[in-house]
Amino acid sequence: MPFQTEDLLPVLALVVWTLIMWIWMYVTRIPAFQKAGVTPAEARHPDAGYNEKIPSNIRAIADNYNHLHEQPTIFYALVFFAALTGGGDNLFMYLAWAYVISRVIHSFIQILSSKVEQRFLVFAIGTIILMVMAGKEVVRILTNPALTG
Repeated sequence: MPFQTEDLLPVLALVVWTLIMWIWMYVTRIPAFQKAGVTPAEARHPDAGYNEKIPSNIRAIADNYNHLHEQPTIFYALVFFAALTGGGDNLFMYLAWAYVISRVIHSFIQILSSKVEQRFLVFAIGTIILMVMAGKEVVRILTNPALTG
């Protein structure tokens, strides 16, 4: 199946969500730093000891923003791999959208709730979705002689 632009829409959606989280982080973090009297020099290193001055719910937004740069990199690579090698069938795309939705839900739980168990459950579901996506691509490549050379 030839590459289709819509194969990359889940990537765009997660990129946009990550940028929304960046805005949310700075709209809340800068005023919290100012209120706590944390200077830019103090904030140079995340482990510099200023964190106890910043409310937990504000730190959670920054934590989530950072999380959106960790595991989703695997997602991005998988979607591009599938798109460039003829993958990205309907099942793959449903899984990709499910992963994006799991990351958005994960963000809201992390920021608006202190229930780590719920957040972990959503994270685990997203990870399983990612594993299924990767496994599906491995099977597709291994069972297609034209792709294995």
